[in-house]
Amino acid sequence: MSAATPARLAGPPGAEPPGAEPAGAEPAGGPAGEDRQDEAQRQASGSTLFGRGLLYVVVAGAQLVSSAFASPVLAHVLGDPAALGTLALAVSLHQLLMAVVLLGLDHALVLRFAQDGHDRAARSLAGAALLVATAATSLVWVTAGWWGPVLGFTDRPVLLLTVLWTVPTAGVFVALGLLLAADRLRPYALVTLLSAVGGQVLGVVLVLAHVQAAGPSGVTRYVSGLLVADAVGAVVGLCLTRPRWRGALSWPALAPAVAFGVPLVLNSLSGFVLNAGDRIVLQRLTGPAEVGRYQIAYTVGYVATQVIGLTSSTWTPRFAAVADRVRRAELIGATRDTIYRLLSPVVLGIVLGAPVVLRVIAPATFEPAGLLAVVYVVVLSAYAGAAGSASGRMLVIERRTRLLAVVSVAVAALNIGLNLVLVPFWGILGAAVATLLAFCVQSTAQRWCARGLGAFPRAARRVHAEIVLVSAVAGATVLLPQDPVTNGVRFALALACLPWCFVLLRRVRRAV
Repeated sequence: MSAATPARLAGPPGAEPPGAEPAGAEPAGGPAGEDRQDEAQRQASGSTLFGRGLLYVVVAGAQLVSSAFASPVLAHVLGDPAALGTLALAVSLHQLLMAVVLLGLDHALVLRFAQDGHDRAARSLAGAALLVATAATSLVWVTAGWWGPVLGFTDRPVLLLTVLWTVPTAGVFVALGLLLAADRLRPYALVTLLSAVGGQVLGVVLVLAHVQAAGPSGVTRYVSGLLVADAVGAVVGLCLTRPRWRGALSWPALAPAVAFGVPLVLNSLSGFVLNAGDRIVLQRLTGPAEVGRYQIAYTVGYVATQVIGLTSSTWTPRFAAVADRVRRAELIGATRDTIYRLLSPVVLGIVLGAPVVLRVIAPATFEPAGLLAVVYVVVLSAYAGAAGSASGRMLVIERRTRLLAVVSVAVAALNIGLNLVLVPFWGILGAAVATLLAFCVQSTAQRWCARGLGAFPRAARRVHAEIVLVSAVAGATVLLPQDPVTNGVRFALALACLPWCFVLLRRVRRAV
């Protein structure tokens, strides 16, 4: 997101750029190779991951924060629910296209860089990824008139801008992948802020500049702002990373990367269904009002799981650079246990603070008092997410992406089935329970698939005991009354969880 030495992404000998290590070769022995592995293990240690490595997570999370601030502004400025629906549809299409057009090559180049120790082959994969994404986007553009109306796009300018937006975003993804693998934090932060934060700011400014003519035209301006910012970020990022174009589409070198990346495309699409399937079932069985209530509760409770997803994508190169499978498994297991412990104050704090937060972000018509149980169930999925992130990371590093894809498809189907069974009885709480169960099944299945891939340790009993205790205490607070005084006390206790989290984090960063 680990039985035999993992197959490298490179093709047969001779497909490598001059001077590159042969495909499948382990790091060279001798002092240089040992020094490189010592440095790799240090970079994958808890003290580094939760120090400098955590800065990458913070930077990557800037998009979540900027989107959270932009969403209510857009809701008030656009005004028209139909315009908001068009914008949501455009963003969903963009996410879908980004999951497909790169063929997973953006993930492949990160892993290739980490395991090679140099960027020559990775930069060639970067060039290939950009060419493939441009070709795929061109095909989507040409055929947009056929499939656009089927998906509900009645505004053609928004549709075409959304498709065009794919190309610069692909450039940003590729550049960020190379910068992440090379551990270039400042350029990584620059490109992220230009594209993610800059896009939200520019989009909102363009909408506010013509606030009297909001509605559908406001959506066009907002998407235009996102496109322009991503284009700037892509140009800066690609100038900093310099993808290689010569031989980029050499099939002997490209084929293993495609074989690695395509299952990740299916994995991403299944994840898309996993996250959206419950809304689809709720829409059909309970109506749009309940979907809106569920979305509010899900947004509050899902924050922790989103952050864990960011750690998986930003930390994978550090673990991939560790050649010793047993040591790598131990490091991944130790990091997973640390995340479990850091989740304790986060889970408890979110549940304690949710009654106040829900009343701030949702009007009374959403009946926020009835959403607390949903927040509690959703936030518990962060524990399963941490487990699945660890086993998924091992499977990716060991090139077992097909197994990941199979598990993801099965879990997405299971989630739909569980929603169909539970929603008629428990409503939106049933949808939350279905999501939690799906995440638990996914983490269990991935753990089973990762058996034998190094000595992947189980969490200590005291860690499991802490998870059970915190979950029980948080669940008990859900049963308390939600009057103003009680909610005020809860919120104060939620704020008190912050020092707890900081103390734990400080201990990890000081560890050797």
